[in-house]
Amino acid sequence: MSELIDVVVGVIGRPHGINGDVIVDVRTDEPERRFVPDAVLRGEADGKPYTVTRCAWHGQRLMVHFAELPDRTAVERARGTVLIAAVPADARPADDEEYYDHQLVGLRAVSGGEPAGTVSGVLHLEAQDLLVVDTPGGERLVPFVGALVPRVDLAEGLVEIADLPGLLHDVPEPEQD
Repeated sequence: MSELIDVVVGVIGRPHGINGDVIVDVRTDEPERRFVPDAVLRGEADGKPYTVTRCAWHGQRLMVHFAELPDRTAVERARGTVLIAAVPADARPADDEEYYDHQLVGLRAVSGGEPAGTVSGVLHLEAQDLLVVDTPGGERLVPFVGALVPRVDLAEGLVEIADLPGLLHDVPEPEQD
């Protein structure tokens, strides 16, 4: 059996109504795999279980009911709880073009065929995800899009980053006369 690791999948948000329904701020690209009836998620800080009894999309937001949150008051107390799911360490997202954060952190960054640094983190922003790359010149943020990150090779332990001026290295300023 594979080792299990914790993956952040959402954050408990505001209540929806008085019967314990809650809007979840989804932090996974696969909510349909993580928020299903009988799935047990845990609070990141305290390990408290949250059992999904039902869920549905309410516009662009995911509305979930957890067995442990029977009413609005309970939801208010749990608001802000970061939800984690235990997944096999060797599991991959359903889409071949996606990766879990833990798979990317620690990869060697290569640019123009030369070592450029190490991926130290992944930032999830509304517009796009960013790779945090530690380079000899300092920390750099690289948009995690195909044009700038054309290849990720987990077996080789590397991520290829486009060789563009200013992306991983400072561009020298022109000399003034």
